[in-house]
Amino acid sequence: MTPTSTLSWDETNQACLMAAVADLRNTLSRLLPRSEPLNLPEEAANSPEAVALKDSSALEAPPALETLCATFGLSAFERRILLMCAAVELDSRFASLCAELSKDRRSALPTFSLALAAFEDAHWSALVPARPLRHWRLVEVLSGDSLTTSPLRIDERILHYLTGMRAADERVRSLIDPVAAPGTLLPSQVAVAKQVADRVSKGNWQATWPVVQFCGREPVSRRAVAAAACALIGLNLYVMAAHAVPRGMAEVDLFIRLWERESALHPGGLLLEYDDAQNVDAAGEAALKRLIETLRSPLFISIRERLKPVERRFLTFDVARPTPKEQIDLWRQALGTAAPALNGEVEALVSQFSLSAGSIDAAVAEVVPEPDAPSMATALWDACRKQSRPRLEGLAQRLEPSATWDDLVLPEKQKQLLAHIAIHVRQRNKVYTTWGFGSRGARGLGISALFSGPSGTGKTMAGEVLANELRLDLYRIDLSQVISKYIGETEKNLRRVFDAADEGGAILLFDEADALFGKRSEVKDSHDRYANIEVSYLLQRMESYRGLAVLTTNRKDSLDTAFLRRIRFVVEFPFPEASQRAEMWLRAFPLETPTEGLRADRLARLSAAGGNIRNIAMGAAFLAADAGEPVRMSHLLSAARSEFTKIERPLTDLETAGWV
Repeated sequence: MTPTSTLSWDETNQACLMAAVADLRNTLSRLLPRSEPLNLPEEAANSPEAVALKDSSALEAPPALETLCATFGLSAFERRILLMCAAVELDSRFASLCAELSKDRRSALPTFSLALAAFEDAHWSALVPARPLRHWRLVEVLSGDSLTTSPLRIDERILHYLTGMRAADERVRSLIDPVAAPGTLLPSQVAVAKQVADRVSKGNWQATWPVVQFCGREPVSRRAVAAAACALIGLNLYVMAAHAVPRGMAEVDLFIRLWERESALHPGGLLLEYDDAQNVDAAGEAALKRLIETLRSPLFISIRERLKPVERRFLTFDVARPTPKEQIDLWRQALGTAAPALNGEVEALVSQFSLSAGSIDAAVAEVVPEPDAPSMATALWDACRKQSRPRLEGLAQRLEPSATWDDLVLPEKQKQLLAHIAIHVRQRNKVYTTWGFGSRGARGLGISALFSGPSGTGKTMAGEVLANELRLDLYRIDLSQVISKYIGETEKNLRRVFDAADEGGAILLFDEADALFGKRSEVKDSHDRYANIEVSYLLQRMESYRGLAVLTTNRKDSLDTAFLRRIRFVVEFPFPEASQRAEMWLRAFPLETPTEGLRADRLARLSAAGGNIRNIAMGAAFLAADAGEPVRMSHLLSAARSEFTKIERPLTDLETAGWV
């Protein structure tokens, strides 16, 4: 005889289940008039397994059958029906017994009719859809003549559970993924997880849990905090993407029922990630709403901004980005022994880049150990720029800055303004943090600039110069592509751009901002009101953006003074004078380009902006290359005619006098 203390739970659970099946088979066999009752052998009746079946308190955990019956509130009669369906799958003799009892040799599955006739405690209510057997889909009613005579089959997931297997239902498992326990969390994240666990554990929620939503900009951090909170509560966490929610109402209702069953069998919470919700269609939105309002098991939502409450209580917690101090600690931890030599550089990195723990680890892993600290600092800076790029690549065009201060031909006043912009970006952390200006409020701390002037006067080149000077990425955003005719969509597009850029503090160049400025007008109808809201939202985000945001326009005169007051720098790019045009012509050709007889003083008579001059110079180079000659004035004259035809402006004899 094997002592129960030496048996594992799996072994004892299996023995208890088979003993219950044998006991049920013995009970049903008494209904056969020509057969003797099939009593349990004496040694089996006195075995530790049979004793454990009668006294489950002897086990560390109750058998799965008893746990399932208690969890779903099955009556003794319903327990016998479930066990009959399981016995057919577990005991080959049970199928023939069912067939003989039903007097139908073709049917080897139990029926409600057989159960109602076989057991004294039978009750009709066990058959209705609202009762546990059918509500929780523990058994399936197969097609037949009537409800009572239709064959019954145990749900595969329930059968596996009874035998001790923990595999999730395949219909659920294909839509969710388990969330691993988080690694080391930041102190601020640990505090949020503890707050969630405390609120949930002490709340009087009765039969319905509240929806717990985690809000913040970093999906990875939100998921980690949710997993930590569930661990404190005693739940396993599973994640489901918003786009994976079944669309049809019948399908989503089935998922809800199956997931609630899973959560009841093995306590778990479902984390619904909303980061891809903008790609969900109307049917998907309806399904999401139904899931949130109907699911009664623990439900968590991961979303950037707060979801509007539905007919269910919401508990909302903000998962903030790592604080500057936490980021410094993460950098030092990732750098290890190299950290002391890079102490000042680490502070500079944190002041410019706001990276998550994973991005910091990736940046450090990317840097090959350098022979000295300055080289490693440079490599780390470039690695941080790369880490912040992926989120912006699909929203804006990244420009490779090649222009320097020497390439910029502007009056001294404009150059000084651009130099001041670079100083503000470079010294932002010292002034705001060390010197305390940031403690007076976040409003107005963003560095914004307006570059105004005719096309081709160097506005984009100035952005390149600043990007080179500050060693930052430059992204050009075409506002004509961002603006939407649908109310609220423009703000969403702008928000995505700023949120994506905030991690690396990139320079954002909003090109041709006239597309938005032209809408700012006197409010005559609702469309005018929303157009002005779009402008206000853009200015608000520029004021709070931790990087440099630049707007370009050809129509400064159309802007009101209230708008201009909220821009920190306004730089005028005037149409170049003759002396400036001469300097542009001297710089228009690379040193490698062969030239002959070019006269900058005569070329300067051409009334053209820097962008036109560059186009003419390049066009002349192609003509000369095709002719096998150095670039001459004749090539420039032909190229100028083509350029001015393109811009629909005639060339005058005065402008081209003496060119050929």
